[in-house]
Amino acid sequence: MQNDPTVRAAFAAAWADSFPDDPLLRHEEGGFIYYNPGTGTIAIRRTPPGWRSELDLSKPPLVRDSFLVAIFHTHPNAIGFMPNPSREDHDLADDAGIPFFTISEEQTYVIGPDRRIGGCTGPAGYPI
Repeated sequence: MQNDPTVRAAFAAAWADSFPDDPLLRHEEGGFIYYNPGTGTIAIRRTPPGWRSELDLSKPPLVRDSFLVAIFHTHPNAIGFMPNPSREDHDLADDAGIPFFTISEEQTYVIGPDRRIGGCTGPAGYPI
């Protein structure tokens, strides 16, 4: 999934929008990745910008004819920030039932299940 051009562009835009090189403006950015099984297309929906070290990913919007398949957010690498996924990130990934990407200066981490639990069935948002 992270090799898809739409997903790669979303990761790059979120990273740039998080101002990783500005010690005063750094903040988390992120969003949701959706898959439309009828068309085979991927769509991205961004969240409002977060704060220095947190971002609200609790309410993914519904996207017509699509299923939420992953979450992503940035961890600007600075003093006081963790480049790797936090305990809260692990908890959300475990509770959400979808892959969770954390983008940092070092690398892009993926935690949680390998793919959406239950596939493209059930509720369109978080599957569990």
